[in-house]
Amino acid sequence: MDEATHRAIRATWAIEAPRLIGGLARFARDVDLAEDLAQEALVLALETWPRTGIPDNPGAWLMTAARNRAIDGGRRRSMMDAKHASIEAGASTEAHLDVEALDQNVGDDVLRLILIACHPVLSVDARVALTLRLLGGLSTEEIARAFLVPEPTVSQRIVRAKRTLTEARVPFEVPQGSALTERIPAVLEVIYLIFNEGYAATGGDHWTRPALCEDAIRLGRVLAQLVPFDTEVHGLVALMELQASRLAARVAPDGKPILLLDQDRSRWDHVLIRRGLEALERSASLKIPFGRYALQAAIAACHARAATAEQTDWRKIVALYDALAEVAGSPVVELNRAVAISMAFGPAEALPIVDQLANEPALADYHLLPSVRGDLLAKLDRREEARREFERAAELATNRQERDLLLARARACT
Repeated sequence: MDEATHRAIRATWAIEAPRLIGGLARFARDVDLAEDLAQEALVLALETWPRTGIPDNPGAWLMTAARNRAIDGGRRRSMMDAKHASIEAGASTEAHLDVEALDQNVGDDVLRLILIACHPVLSVDARVALTLRLLGGLSTEEIARAFLVPEPTVSQRIVRAKRTLTEARVPFEVPQGSALTERIPAVLEVIYLIFNEGYAATGGDHWTRPALCEDAIRLGRVLAQLVPFDTEVHGLVALMELQASRLAARVAPDGKPILLLDQDRSRWDHVLIRRGLEALERSASLKIPFGRYALQAAIAACHARAATAEQTDWRKIVALYDALAEVAGSPVVELNRAVAISMAFGPAEALPIVDQLANEPALADYHLLPSVRGDLLAKLDRREEARREFERAAELATNRQERDLLLARARACT
């Protein structure tokens, strides 16, 4: 198979896989079986499409192939007779429905799959792994590499997650009304975690992992289409697109981090900025008070609208952090608020806030606490204290590029 055809098939699979698995899960009522059938359909496509070309409706082709695999059984019959019998019985009366439903029910199918992958019965780690596998189209190896954990660990998380869903008898229906509203925060949290790991990697040799950011943004856009009246869904999409617009400017050619105030803003992606601002406007148009994601997006918008670092409206950012502290207060939010206060009113105003956070258990091993304190002390010309803080931050940092940056700042204090 030539490389261009292979790329086209992989791109088609990335688009169709969530819809295909979602549709199969609706019929099979089993996520594990649905994924297996979808993978078999992909194998058949890889064998067939290079000869015949990609069909006009690849999703329907894949659904038909997967359905036929389920009915045919073959090598799976010894393990899945009951499942196949159920699917085959339904196929006799709804033979046309399996294919047509891919388009007719695509919204419900994908939303159902998102809600299943992010079901609260699963641990957060399991939700992330299962979401990236089923909806992000990543292999177990790719997920392990992205999160710097052994491949067997990710594999076990996915297997356990599927088993847990089966044992908990999680219903394969989209919740309605308040039940759906209650589930959306769990989905948003998973997408947010995936994006953050891409935007500022917690470990390894690279400060960013843009591919993870792209996966999270794609999932966010899908969710925004499926749940268009949730202000926080649009807020999260806005936040991710505005933050992602800086990715190219965040890293120097040698891989070293470039901090926000030092970035070349001409390298920011203005298409993503425009899309992010539009998503923020959609969130505001719903006339619902901003939540944690929309408020963070509004903060990111302040940076995006500033042509230079000096033009940043830091007083507005402080006000937005005040609102964020009311809605979703945490020690990390308070630390970020202190940074904004230092930019708006000077480091002397912010240092007492940071000092008060020193006793927060949640920040005991958080490298950005001594990093921020070191920055404030350096600006106050308390260089020896600043050096110690930067060295402490470097000890806590698990990302090599960030650790090197902190050590360089420590050396600069001497």
